[in-house]
Amino acid sequence: MWQTSKKMVLKEIPTESVARPLGRNEVIGLLFRLTIFGAVTYFTIKWMVDAIDPTRKQKMEAQKQAEKLMKQIGVQNVKLSEYEMSIAAHLVDPLTMQITWSDIAGLDEVITELKDTVILPIQKRHLFEGSRLLQPPKGVLLYGPPGCGKTLIAKATAKEAGFRFINLQPSTLTDKWYGESQKLAAAVFSLAIKLQPSIIFIDEIDSFLRSRSSSDHEATAMMKAQFMSLWDGLETDYNCQVIIMGATNRPQDLDSAILRRMPTRFHINQPNVRQREEILKLILDNENVEPTVDFVEIAKETDGFSGSDLRELCRDAALLCVRDFVHNTHANDSLEEDCIRSIQQQDMQKAIQKMRKSKSAGGQSILMHAAMD
Repeated sequence: MWQTSKKMVLKEIPTESVARPLGRNEVIGLLFRLTIFGAVTYFTIKWMVDAIDPTRKQKMEAQKQAEKLMKQIGVQNVKLSEYEMSIAAHLVDPLTMQITWSDIAGLDEVITELKDTVILPIQKRHLFEGSRLLQPPKGVLLYGPPGCGKTLIAKATAKEAGFRFINLQPSTLTDKWYGESQKLAAAVFSLAIKLQPSIIFIDEIDSFLRSRSSSDHEATAMMKAQFMSLWDGLETDYNCQVIIMGATNRPQDLDSAILRRMPTRFHINQPNVRQREEILKLILDNENVEPTVDFVEIAKETDGFSGSDLRELCRDAALLCVRDFVHNTHANDSLEEDCIRSIQQQDMQKAIQKMRKSKSAGGQSILMHAAMD
């Protein structure tokens, strides 16, 4: 009885339901459908991520800016990745820079050493090919008080040497997505190599590459480690014409590993009396100044003033002349002479007093904050 029922059940099972291997066309069709499904899923997720990315507009603008800059500097047939395009937005064409050595006063010794140790080995490569000791440094550190010309020196170096200048902002390398910061860090070096000779300039480098500690965020620590690893790659390639220049007023905060990679260091200190006199003459060179203005006396009275302080001082003195013109115009509408008077010694003296009060107030504010901390 059981055998009879078993035969009946087997007879009732349709032959189509028995498992059989798929044919070649069926396999191809299945793979095609899976590929289409995977592609649609990928692009849908990518579109959703881009749509909710708050920096999407900023990235698009950076890409347009990068494409414009690449055309300006005459770079053609160079394929850049998405991350390299983001870095290229901070590229500066040396031909468009207005800063030259003649625009910097009081730093003749630093300029001479930069010419000899950095610019000459690159411009006259054929003279130094046989020596590894005379190769240009891959790391240059400019340190000193704020407002003393560190950034000006970096730009003038790129201008005089004809280097492409990447003005790297630390915020450029930060991204909320995991792993993106490392890709951006790698793009900095790959872009600089493609555009060499080039200078990667990092202002306030201490805020980016400060001493490492166990409290550092994992992403930050990984980005610093990769940055230094890529930097080492430049040092081992003697044909590479990429230089990293950093500026800081807090060199003691820099990681020791970074200091080791920047063997060429220049201390840009506050100007002395002679340097202040040269800076004042340079700032007022094309201005309407009375011949009786005593630059030596003004230089003596501005002890502790930086280059930017002296520029602001001269600006305040020039504004005093403008205010006198406006006051006289309102007081007497019948004035025939429509011109601003020359800068006089008394204008400079008044500007010095104003700057001293401003610097004193700033110092007291810093002390108050320090006491509160």
